Amino acid sequence: MTTRSSRACLVCSVVLPQAKFVQSGCPNCEDFLEMRGSQDVVLDCTSEVFEGVMFLTTHAANDSWVAKWQRLQGYLPGLYAVKVNGILSEEYIAAAENAGVKYIPRDGSATTDDQ
Repeated sequence: MTTRSSRACLVCSVVLPQAKFVQSGCPNCEDFLEMRGSQDVVLDCTSEVFEGVMFLTTHAANDSWVAKWQRLQGYLPGLYAVKVNGILSEEYIAAAENAGVKYIPRDGSATTDDQ
């Protein structure tokens, strides 16, 4: 995967090529972000500016301290950004919260009290 065309989800931080987000949506957040088929929603809910990447395996999703530290428990295996620059708009934050997902910015601005 080339990072030039890759983007990271602002909710879960999964890293995929932009075309994959448009084609399939976010593997973790599609139910409420509804990115599939919409270039505009992909641009609203992902960022091309992210730092560091790590690979989450099936085993690590439940047992890894890194997965817990990055708030990735329960997410599908894949490539995830350590930090994602950008803030989700209020419309998508409300959609996440309505789906039972607490949005915590992944740009490092959230304190441990926020989590």
